[in-house]
Amino acid sequence: MKTSSAALFYAVVAASASVAGAFNIAPSVSAQKTSTQLQMGLDVVTGLRTEWISASICTNQIPATAESVLQLGTDDGRAVNFVPRSVEEIITSSAEADGELTISCRRQLKQQRERRGTGAIIRYVDQRCDDLKETKDASVDVVISLQAAQRMKDNGQDWKKSICEVSRVLKPGGRFLFVEQTEIDGEKFLDAIAAVADGETDEEGNVVTYPVFELVGYDDVDLVIVPHIAGVVQKTGYAGLTEEEIKNKSTVDEKARIAELSISAFERGLKKRRKKKSKKGFSEEDLM
Repeated sequence: MKTSSAALFYAVVAASASVAGAFNIAPSVSAQKTSTQLQMGLDVVTGLRTEWISASICTNQIPATAESVLQLGTDDGRAVNFVPRSVEEIITSSAEADGELTISCRRQLKQQRERRGTGAIIRYVDQRCDDLKETKDASVDVVISLQAAQRMKDNGQDWKKSICEVSRVLKPGGRFLFVEQTEIDGEKFLDAIAAVADGETDEEGNVVTYPVFELVGYDDVDLVIVPHIAGVVQKTGYAGLTEEEIKNKSTVDEKARIAELSISAFERGLKKRRKKKSKKGFSEEDLM
């Protein structure tokens, strides 16, 4: 008799819940406040699965060159363990109504940093997710949002505005990683990302818009009860530029590309000539 991985996953979770219920087991206060606390506001199954996906996407999709990571809705120490050791700075923000980090969150961040032994500096910043007032424009390499949008909404923050703030603080080419509910109050998370755009008015009075984010990839999170989506988008290199500036940059980029191709072709040709001449007994000086 074969059992699918999905069925086995649900069976294990159900069995764990049954045992806890039978013995009237309640989590201790210390267990509730550990740094590895799962986001289980909805259900255990979804919490476990999205936690695993969050760790995976941070590990695999944060570039090795990224120096700074900002987390939307920091409420524990997970980010310290999820981001690669190459990251030099972790910046916080809060999904709480007042935009302040809780004492528990600060403690967990500190503890996880000490336990992991990472060299990353943690910037404890009290700022709302929908108003990253302490973070400068185009100053962050990566932004992560891990089950934070619903908490923003519950606490009176504008989760869609937080995405606009992401586009502002990300550097051109920077990445936005997310594991969020597929829909919040009937609005799709991906649609909110796609709606973020730069715009300008042309000579005829028409508003011309350009998308801020390019899709790297996304997928539905499987093995969950509440639908979630995980994905990566990248801020375009043209974000914030006017149409004329985009054209100029495109021209410069194309010239640079052609120059790079020409250099590569020359180097390949030189290498071939050296091989050919060497076989005929020519010295290195004869080839120059």
